[in-house]
Amino acid sequence: MSTSVQPTDINEDKMNAFLGKVVGDFGASLSSSLAYLGQKLGLYKAIADAGSVTPAELAQQTNTNERYVKEWLINQAAGGYVDYDAATGKYSLAPEQTVALTDENSPFFVGGGFYVIKAMTQAVERIESHFRDGGGMLWGEHHPDLFVGTERFFRPGYVAHLINTWIPSLTGVEEKLKAGGKVADVGCGHGASTIIMAQAYPNSEFWGFDNHAASIEHSRAKAANAGVEDRVHFETATAQEFPDNQYDLVAFFDCLHDMGDPAGACKRAAEVLAPGGSVLIVEPMAGNTVEENFNIIGRTFSGASTLCCTSNSLALDGPALGAVATEESIRKIVLGAGFKEFRRATETPFNRVFEARK
Repeated sequence: MSTSVQPTDINEDKMNAFLGKVVGDFGASLSSSLAYLGQKLGLYKAIADAGSVTPAELAQQTNTNERYVKEWLINQAAGGYVDYDAATGKYSLAPEQTVALTDENSPFFVGGGFYVIKAMTQAVERIESHFRDGGGMLWGEHHPDLFVGTERFFRPGYVAHLINTWIPSLTGVEEKLKAGGKVADVGCGHGASTIIMAQAYPNSEFWGFDNHAASIEHSRAKAANAGVEDRVHFETATAQEFPDNQYDLVAFFDCLHDMGDPAGACKRAAEVLAPGGSVLIVEPMAGNTVEENFNIIGRTFSGASTLCCTSNSLALDGPALGAVATEESIRKIVLGAGFKEFRRATETPFNRVFEARK
């Protein structure tokens, strides 16, 4: 027996506005994949280097197919990622577009985000099954682009803030690192944060720990290229069992919320912290109530959390704090692990920066 949806009164203006949002999301989703191709194939950089290009010129400069490039450029211009001059038929990048899409040393660079999104969306079929069975998917089971993109996406923020504001906001840590201290970077990934600190504090010694062996190998190569391998040690280890070197600083950069055992990680941090030391916990910006996340930042982080962060924790039978974990939930984990002090030391529009002390 079939059932039909009962008619309801619809405000046509509101309906059209909502459908406009949906179509906009359709275009944004498809365009995200094309922006990934623009990063991967060097299309943005080629436009920036040339100043302005026709589809044929861009295809020739990047050794790509003109027919695909023509469609790609129309999409990019429609989305505001490139500019178009109808008089010349050429496409170009405005200064702001150039920096955001091509300058990996700028705090405004967003290119890595397209790698992250592409990798996460490839996991949709598996995540669908976990919606039904409650299981999870480990970080290491995602496409390798997730690791590449995470480094490229988060590194600009670390370059902009880690040395300039985050470490100075902690209690006495900057002075210790300038004089010569010990730092553990737990969940270091590809080692961007570890290497940035090592370059800024040449008298200190650094350890980067991650349970993903391939990331540790990548980090070691990065350290060698940066010329800091004599003071930076990357080791495969879990957050609950990394070695005790009595650190002046233990750091968790954008990782505590997706761990299977964040309480165990904080307990281990307390055990290996030198007297007077601090724990630095950097977490995505999120609200203390559900509705405080109803914005573009909350939408992005909760989406990533559904496809990756929460799933990783559930795969390990963890509490699934998620990327939009409240400050109170993080505080409870930290204080329950043996710390007596917990505070928000500073923040950015995208980050909450916490300090914990024994």
